[in-house]
Amino acid sequence: MNPAKILQDLMLPIAIIAIAWWAVPHVGELPPTLAGIKVYGVYFVIALGALLGIAFRRGRIVFALITLALAYASYGWVARDELTGFRAHTLFAALGVLVPLNLALLCVMPERGIFNMHGLQRSGVIAVEALLTLWVIKAPLTWVTAWAISPFFDSTLFAASPVRQLGWIFIALGIGASLAVWMIRRIAIDIAFAGALCAFALAMHHVGVADAFAVYIAAAALVFTIALLQDTFRMAFRDELTGLPSRRSLNERMMGLGRQYAIAMCDVDHFKNFNDTHGHDLGDQVLKMVAAKLDAVGGGTAFRYGGEEFTILFPGKDIAHALPHLEALRSAIAEYKIAVRAPDRPAKPAPATRKQGAFRETTSVAVTISIGVVDSSAQLATTAGVIKAADAALYRAKNKGRNLVSR
Repeated sequence: MNPAKILQDLMLPIAIIAIAWWAVPHVGELPPTLAGIKVYGVYFVIALGALLGIAFRRGRIVFALITLALAYASYGWVARDELTGFRAHTLFAALGVLVPLNLALLCVMPERGIFNMHGLQRSGVIAVEALLTLWVIKAPLTWVTAWAISPFFDSTLFAASPVRQLGWIFIALGIGASLAVWMIRRIAIDIAFAGALCAFALAMHHVGVADAFAVYIAAAALVFTIALLQDTFRMAFRDELTGLPSRRSLNERMMGLGRQYAIAMCDVDHFKNFNDTHGHDLGDQVLKMVAAKLDAVGGGTAFRYGGEEFTILFPGKDIAHALPHLEALRSAIAEYKIAVRAPDRPAKPAPATRKQGAFRETTSVAVTISIGVVDSSAQLATTAGVIKAADAALYRAKNKGRNLVSR
């Protein structure tokens, strides 16, 4: 993963949690006329995120926010009396286990929507968890609470924290699972689960500090809400297969261009025949490979224009600057070998039948691209005219035999 992309994804939850940390000691300074914000502001942030989640059909976000709402409601239930005693110990022990467990599972699970059988199942799990916690309190099953809050090993680490060792174990596992999923899928919503769990851990750790629980739960909900908007933006302006900015993103970018820029139109040669011969799965691999090579072009930004066609935009540059980069790109793609599994070769040969050097029996194929490049000029005063000219240059490259850069 690109280090800059890692930093960009991490900055949002870190910034929100930092603001929450700063806000905790200042919430008490609110005037009496705004006292309701301390109680109902959390529910407002959660409701806003849930409504957006429903509108965009993001069940994972909605059920994560429901989990946070129940956690905050549980805190309010015990805070009216005291934060110690059997009921409080049971509730906080349950929250320390169930909230990280629910958020980690929601992060790992695929998106399944809300108002369907999958949504009903997830609602049922949350309801069962709530009923079991109430049963332990009402029964009362004191041995369950005693077990949950007792230390599992001798350690001075977090010994003074109101969160018990079992809670810290589940919080750590939840954050670790969320980060692992994020590193695999690279989606803003996945890092939001890790960020929300960090905010929840701070809420639990500072449960005895005035207004801290409310502020950190609100921060967790806000992390989810903004991540939802980020992911929606990504879906609108990023190509799902290749990860490159989409044609819509290109159109918006071109609205703000200056007078000097170069545009290259790139097309995978004979891609339809390649798909027909090797199948769409390998065709998708080719598009991902080409996109990765384009994304690394110096001085330019790559976009997926549509199908097997891509665009590279060089703001503030001319053809002389773009040509060496494009020639290096064309050569790198032509030299790249893609492994093709033989049709009669099993996906996973048994150890007894696997032959030494079997990988070498796998054939490989290569693809090429044709590129047309132009830059802005007095004759090409509009972006639409430059795009049309670059497209014409692309077809000249194809007519000359393909695997060429034409201007």
